[in-house]
Amino acid sequence: MTSRIPGADEFTSRPLPREELLRQISPTLPLHRIDGERAGQVDALTYEVVRHRLWAITQEMGETLRRMSGSHVVTESNDFNFSICDELGEQVQVGAYNIGLIGSMDLAIVWTLRNRSDNPGIAEGDMFLCNDPWIGGGLHQNDAAVLAPIFHEGKLFGWTTAIAHQVDLGGPRPGSFSPSAQDVFGEAVPTPPVKVVRDGVLQRDVADAWVRRSRLPHLVGLDLRAKVAANKNAAEQILRLITKYGADTVKGVMRRMMDDAERRLRAKLRALPDGTWSAVGYQEQSQTGDRGMHAIKVAMTKEADRLVFDFRGTAGQTGIINCPYPGLRAGIVFTMLPLLAGDIPWAAGGLMRCFEIVTDEDTITNASFPAAVGKGPFGPAWGSGNLVAEVLAKMLDAEPAHRTDVQSICNGTTDLCVVSGVDVRGGGSRRFVSPIFDVMAGGYGAQVHHDGVDTGGRLIIPSARAPDVEMTEYLYPLVALWRREQTDSGGPGRQRGGMSGSVCYVQHPDQSGTMSLVISGTGKVANQNVGLAGGYPGNSQLDLVVRGIDVPQLARAAAIPGDLGELGGEIEVLPCEGESDFGPGDALYLHWQAGGGYGDPLLRPAQSVRDDVLQVRVSADAARDVYGVVLREDGDVDVSATDETRQRLRHRRAADTGLPATGLAPIGVPDPSGVRRLDDNLGVRESPDGGTVVCVHCGTAIGPLAGSAFVAALARRDGAPTDAGPHIWHDPSVYVDEEVVFRQLFCPGCLTAVNSRVVPVGHPLPSDHYRGWA
Repeated sequence: MTSRIPGADEFTSRPLPREELLRQISPTLPLHRIDGERAGQVDALTYEVVRHRLWAITQEMGETLRRMSGSHVVTESNDFNFSICDELGEQVQVGAYNIGLIGSMDLAIVWTLRNRSDNPGIAEGDMFLCNDPWIGGGLHQNDAAVLAPIFHEGKLFGWTTAIAHQVDLGGPRPGSFSPSAQDVFGEAVPTPPVKVVRDGVLQRDVADAWVRRSRLPHLVGLDLRAKVAANKNAAEQILRLITKYGADTVKGVMRRMMDDAERRLRAKLRALPDGTWSAVGYQEQSQTGDRGMHAIKVAMTKEADRLVFDFRGTAGQTGIINCPYPGLRAGIVFTMLPLLAGDIPWAAGGLMRCFEIVTDEDTITNASFPAAVGKGPFGPAWGSGNLVAEVLAKMLDAEPAHRTDVQSICNGTTDLCVVSGVDVRGGGSRRFVSPIFDVMAGGYGAQVHHDGVDTGGRLIIPSARAPDVEMTEYLYPLVALWRREQTDSGGPGRQRGGMSGSVCYVQHPDQSGTMSLVISGTGKVANQNVGLAGGYPGNSQLDLVVRGIDVPQLARAAAIPGDLGELGGEIEVLPCEGESDFGPGDALYLHWQAGGGYGDPLLRPAQSVRDDVLQVRVSADAARDVYGVVLREDGDVDVSATDETRQRLRHRRAADTGLPATGLAPIGVPDPSGVRRLDDNLGVRESPDGGTVVCVHCGTAIGPLAGSAFVAALARRDGAPTDAGPHIWHDPSVYVDEEVVFRQLFCPGCLTAVNSRVVPVGHPLPSDHYRGWA
C-alpha cells in the first residue's frame, strides 16, 4: 500500500482547461459526455422547457433548505445558494440567493474530481462535505457546502451543490470569527471534501465529527441534513427530466445554456469601448490592534469580447483580512452577474469563460495557506467586488446605450457583529450565537437616471432579507429600541444613493449577565460605498456600545428612547476588528452602509432635494451645506438663497483649489454634440492625436485623453472627511494612524466635481496608462 502526504499547494483550487482536467480524473470514473454538435440539435421548445425546469429545481432546493433549517441565517436572511453543474463542474444554473457562495463551487468540484475520483472514489449515492476556502467550498470556513454527484446508467452525469453560512463551526470565538487570529489555526478548521454520504446513507462518524466542532451542534447538524435533502431532491428531479427527454438531450440543453450565456455576454462586451479602467480601495485594520490601511488595486482591461482583471500591486496578506483565490474569483462573479449580466440567464459556467484574473501570490486577495481567512467574504472578496463594480460602471458609462446599467457602489460591505451568551429567559440556560442580520437592509447605489433604492438589500444577494425584529427578539434575549432608515446616510449626488439604516438593541428585561461581542467592519474610515462621476460616498459604517444608559431595561420605562442622545451614558466606539461586551446597562448601536451617489450634488434639482428633506431622507442642514439648497419655513425652495448658496460653494471650491473665484465658466445644459461621453461630466472631442477631454457642462477643454494626461489639469482639493457631509465619521484617528481626507477633482472651468472620495492622503492619482481614475 502506498500513501501520499499532500503539500499545502495541493489544497488550492484553480480553473483548468477541460482536456487537462480529464487527464487528471481517474479512468475508473465513467463520465457522461456529448460532443459540441449535440447541444445545437435540441429544438427550441424542448430547450426552453428543460432550461426553465432546471431553474425551477434550484428554486425548489432553496425551499427545501429553508423549510428544514433551524438557523435564522437561512430562514430569515437567505444566506445560502445552490447550483446545478455538468459532469466537470461547470455551473449550468445557480440560485438567486447569495451569489458569492456559488462563485467558487465549480472549483470545489474540480478539486474533488482531481483528488477523490480514485480514493475514496466518487460513486452513485455519494455526497461530499467541504468548507475549505482554498478549495472553493465556501469563501470562509463558515460557508459549508455539500457537493453531490448525479449518476445515470453508471456514468457521472452532473453535480448539484448546496451551500449555506453556518452560525458557528468552532474556533476560539463564538461565531467562528476571531479578530486576533494570527493564521488559520486560530480560526475554525477548514475541511477539504470528505464523503459525508455513501451509497445514499449519511455517514454518522463524519456527521458527528462535523457537528462536534460547533457550539451549536443542533443547528449545524440540521443544516447538514437540509443540504443533503436539497441535493437529493434535485437529483431525483433531474433524473426525471432525463427519463422524459433523454440524457443526451438534457446535457445538450445544459451545454447550450452555458454557450448561450457566453455568447450573449461576449456580444455585450463587443458593443462596449475597449480600454483600461482602474480603481483602488482599502481594508482598514488587519486584525485586533492594527491601525493600518491595506490597499486592493485592480486594473480592468476590456479588449473585444473579453475582460482581464489585474490585481497586481495589492497589499500582502496580513492579519485576518485575507481571501484565497476562490474568494477573489467570487468577488468578480457576484458583481459581474447582476451588473453586467442582469439580462442574461445565469448559466455561470458560460459567463465565467469571458474573463481572466491576473494576481500576485501571498496577497490579501490571493492569500496562501495558512493565512487567516475568516473575514474573506465580507473583507477582501467584497472589497474586490466593489472595485470591479466601479471599473465596470466606468466602462458602461462611456457607452450611451448602456448608461442605464451604471450604478454606484451598493452598501460597501457587511457590518459583522456577533452577539453570544447564555439565554436565561424563563429560567432556562441556552447558549446562543447570533450575527446581527438587520444589516442586510443596505442602500443601493445611485444610477445615472435614478436615485438608489433605500434599504434595498444586498446586490450580491438578490433575495436578501433583513430578519423580522420580532423574530430576533423571540430567538434571542434582545429587545430592539429601534430599527429605521437613517437620514443623510445615502451618498449625495445629482442622483442620491439609497439610504441605509441603524438598529439599537438592549438586553431583554429577564436577561442577566454579560454578552460577548465580536465586531468586524470595513468602511469606517475610507468608505467602501463610493460614488461615481463626482458623487459622494454613502455613510461611514459605525458600531457603538453605549455604557450605563439611563433606562437600562424596558420593564419600567415610561418611553422608548428615540435616538442616541436620549439614551444617556458614555459612548464606546467599537473598532474595525475587535471584541467587546454588552451588559444589562448597555445599548448596542449599529449603523451600516448606504449606497454611493452619482454626479455632483450641486447639480441635483432643487425640488428633488426639497422632496428628500420633506421625506426625511436628507436633513435641512445637509440640503444647505452639501447640496446648496435652502428651504423656506414653509418647506418650499428659496430660489434666490439657493442660487447664492450654490455660487458660494463653488467659490469655496475655487479658493480651496487655488483658482480665482471670478470668471468661473457658467454651467449650462449638458451638450453631448460633437463629443463622446465618458460619464456624467466629461466627454472627448475626437482628433487624430487621441482627442481632448472636455467638460460637458461648460465646454472647457481640460487636456489630452491619451495616457489620462487630462487628470493633471483637473483642479484638486483635500478637505476634512466631514466635508463630504454629516454622514461621514469625523475622526479617523480613532481607527487608523494614516491621515484621511475628502479628495475631490473638479473641472477647472466651472468647478463641477468629477471625482469625490474619502481616502488616505497618500492615495494615488491615476497611473498614466489608465483611462479613468482611481
